[in-house]
Amino acid sequence: MPRGFFWLLAVLLSPLSALAGDYADELVERARQLRLAERAEWRKLVHYLRNPLAPGMHSQVDSPSFFIAPGGKQDPQAELEATLRSFFAEAPAADDHPQCRFPARRAWLDAELGFDARRLERRECRRYREWRAAIDASQLTLVFASAYIQNPGSMYGHTLLRVDAADQDERTRVLAYTISFAAGTDETTGFVYALKGLVGAYRGVFTMLPYYLKVREYSDLEHRDLWEYALDLSGKEIERVLAHAWELLPAYFDYFFFDENCAYHLLGLLQVARPELELTSQFPLWALPVDSVRAVTERAGLVRKIVYRPSSSTIMAERLALLRPQERSMARDLALGTLSPADPTLRALPAERAAAVVETGYDYLNRRRTAGDTNVADGSAIAHALLVARSEIDAPSQTPPVAPGPRPDEGHRTSRLAAGAGQRDHQGFVELGLRPTYHDLLDDDSGYVGGAQIEFFHVRARAYEGDGVRVESFVPFAVSSLLPRDDFFQPRSWRLAAGWQRTFAKSGAEPLAAGAEGGIGGAWTVTRGVLAYASLEGAIRADSDFEKGYTLGAGARLGAVVDPARSWRVHVYAQQIGSFLGERTDPGAVVMEQRLTLARDVALRLDLRRERQAGHSFSSAGLFLQLYY
Repeated sequence: MPRGFFWLLAVLLSPLSALAGDYADELVERARQLRLAERAEWRKLVHYLRNPLAPGMHSQVDSPSFFIAPGGKQDPQAELEATLRSFFAEAPAADDHPQCRFPARRAWLDAELGFDARRLERRECRRYREWRAAIDASQLTLVFASAYIQNPGSMYGHTLLRVDAADQDERTRVLAYTISFAAGTDETTGFVYALKGLVGAYRGVFTMLPYYLKVREYSDLEHRDLWEYALDLSGKEIERVLAHAWELLPAYFDYFFFDENCAYHLLGLLQVARPELELTSQFPLWALPVDSVRAVTERAGLVRKIVYRPSSSTIMAERLALLRPQERSMARDLALGTLSPADPTLRALPAERAAAVVETGYDYLNRRRTAGDTNVADGSAIAHALLVARSEIDAPSQTPPVAPGPRPDEGHRTSRLAAGAGQRDHQGFVELGLRPTYHDLLDDDSGYVGGAQIEFFHVRARAYEGDGVRVESFVPFAVSSLLPRDDFFQPRSWRLAAGWQRTFAKSGAEPLAAGAEGGIGGAWTVTRGVLAYASLEGAIRADSDFEKGYTLGAGARLGAVVDPARSWRVHVYAQQIGSFLGERTDPGAVVMEQRLTLARDVALRLDLRRERQAGHSFSSAGLFLQLYY
């Protein structure tokens, strides 16, 4: 084709290009006059925060492809102007155009500036339209999965956003899609995951998955109850959230375990729905999933309905509670294949009782198989036989209703301040304690997983009569799990703590020694409201005041957690450690701790202790007021 043709085409198109450039300049100028880059909506769309120390702002998004301006991560004005100009750009494929890559930005800027369709061509964005049509959203639901202490990434629980389609009901919600934020890693080593998560070594990404996969992961595999909070959002507000989700799906953030986590960034996505929503600003230091749920429920008019979805483990526990001892044994034996479904003892039961036994046996078998238990010989054949046996029993389903109990957002708040006074060997003291997160064995379990303790950065300071203030303990990490064992389930109980604690040495000094301690054992329900446990224990402390600079020992602990009333809990234990390396301190203690709840976020705590360390015996007592915030 002659070169003159291209020259003529360029001449003919140049006025159009000039007109586009003029209109882009016009839009940029109007945006400056309206100061759109300073508006909350823009800063939420690009996730801008003020710098904590230096002047200026920065976006929490860390992927360069999320920004159009070279300095857009730190410059809201430059990013807004570059976004406007990019809408006029040509692109090799329509779906790669900035209008298609950033539909939420385009919609908001159009609403504020009123784009002239004759001067700014609207791109088709086929992939985005097909994506929106496929999910067919009519409602958004915030889902909270309860804590799973066996996985460091799930110790605090997890939140995700479910996108409910117009034609779905409560029975078909599992077919909906979910939007979730998590660290992009397959790391399974707990310590490595926690360490990298603390320093931001992972990329955090948004993903979309069918809800039934998350239900299977949380409810069936990890035995976590689900709470579903249906949000009261208009169609336009839902559209804004989903358009922004499209923008975030290719992006990534540096993932931090305590602040830039699933809870925080899901709130960041949700708050673009309404200009007045400020959900992330209340979490400047850390954000926990249960706190993010509370932030949503405390906003008037934001939650329309709440649905509880018990896990398979919770349903199983309810089934077992309704069975008589003989029926429990039969259900277990059916699952293990040591009792035939045709056994006369089973057939002699009334139909509804027999159905309950067979259903419980089938559920127990499935749980063992899901957990990878290889002790069940020919599990598929046993499962088939149980299904056949159940089909022959003329009785309705015996799946028990499960009362939901207190919701996660109804439990105590996760930070705690404690102040009190006491005596140690007739020497008075006053004490102040701060625990940023989250829950211990003595706290009220309402809304939390019973028997679990998860504490980070717990610090206590004391001032004794006649002495100055000193740090009594600083424990960055303390986790424990007391899950009861029975004839169906045999979980291990364990605990692990690390930090600095006042410890007597033979020299008489009481240094703030660094160390770690932990134990492993079992717990058993003695009767309703009484949980007893036993564990083998180990402890190590290090300080220059010890012989050889350290002390290492092992021993045992016996204890019980008793709930005499709903608001009253007692924890008693006796522990003895025998030192076998380093200095022989042989620490031992008999302890009674009590908590009396006065209100949801107010409690009294009484501690009574008799201890012996390195030949020093002493008693102490303290009464503390605990405020949760």
